[in-house]
Amino acid sequence: MDEQIRKLLKRFEKIEELLGQEDVLADQKQYRELAQEHSYLSEIKEQSQQYGRLKKQLEENEQLLKTEKDPEFIEIVRQEIPSLEAEISAAQHRIESLLIPPDPRDSRNTIIEIRAGTGGDEAAIFVGDCVRMYKQYADKKGWKYELLSCAESEMGGFKEYVMVLSGHNVYRLIQYEAGTHRVQRVPKTEAQGRVHTSAVTVAVLLEPDEQEKVVLDERELKIDTYRASGAGGQHVNVTDSAIRITHLPTGTVVTCQEERSQHKNKEKAMRLLSAKLAEEKRLKAEKEMATLRSTQVGTGDRSERIRTYNFPQNRVTDHRIDLTLYKLNLVMNGDLDEITEALVAYFHKEKLASLGDKFESS
Repeated sequence: MDEQIRKLLKRFEKIEELLGQEDVLADQKQYRELAQEHSYLSEIKEQSQQYGRLKKQLEENEQLLKTEKDPEFIEIVRQEIPSLEAEISAAQHRIESLLIPPDPRDSRNTIIEIRAGTGGDEAAIFVGDCVRMYKQYADKKGWKYELLSCAESEMGGFKEYVMVLSGHNVYRLIQYEAGTHRVQRVPKTEAQGRVHTSAVTVAVLLEPDEQEKVVLDERELKIDTYRASGAGGQHVNVTDSAIRITHLPTGTVVTCQEERSQHKNKEKAMRLLSAKLAEEKRLKAEKEMATLRSTQVGTGDRSERIRTYNFPQNRVTDHRIDLTLYKLNLVMNGDLDEITEALVAYFHKEKLASLGDKFESS
């Protein structure tokens, strides 16, 4: 890793030099490409410097334990070491994630769809908790989010919630959230204090770009209007503004009731439908072109239980990478980097291994 960072930092210095040259400034295409690479490499430089500072501080603390005589000061230094080690581990994860080559899809608009699964009202409440978790993560990353559709639950939370996330590296970090998320906790309605297990499913879709956009034929769509239901403001149950669209050839159904305007609801529903159909087309193409193993790597199968949130133990476990953190309270407040960056690194290695197997067998 150190050798790779040294090469990238040399490249960073070269790009800084190139960006100051007149011929590069005159070529807008070349300038944009170099500026984008400069932004990526400057992030690596910043993180590697932070990693170096933390390692140096840890070494100094360990040295102080050998030479210091004051018992109180020794105790302070000793207490700092576990915290430093955790910070170093997190910094290393961030660097490893950054060292994975950028993908053109990394910063594409991403639709995240969270649905209540087994567990009834408690599952719906947990959907609301997950929505809050992802929104707080988005705030920390400087991303924007836009509600596409939701169906509120009478006991709180949502039966389903669909939103678009947009910003730097949003798809890179969110794509592996797809799957079944299990929660273990004592529901507020539980008088005996027993721990219940519930589940929600998460789907992650790329919003199609101009090349991928699915052309929707209105003749293949069944469009129904109805009155919005749930706690949605004064306009609820007043006008038939809610929209349900069924794509007849595939049976795919989407709904939207968030806007007062029927036209705006239809526009959002069409965006969601286009994304779902584009995802189905993409998965079908992957299955036709790839081996069984490579199609399974990183697809985020929704039927797979990927993560458990255990509230009594303040524990979150991602089962795909055997990662367990005893800071669920922080994770639910949007501190997801340690999980998402570890997943990016893991699935990148899996894809490389899959390609290696493919070449060896060919």
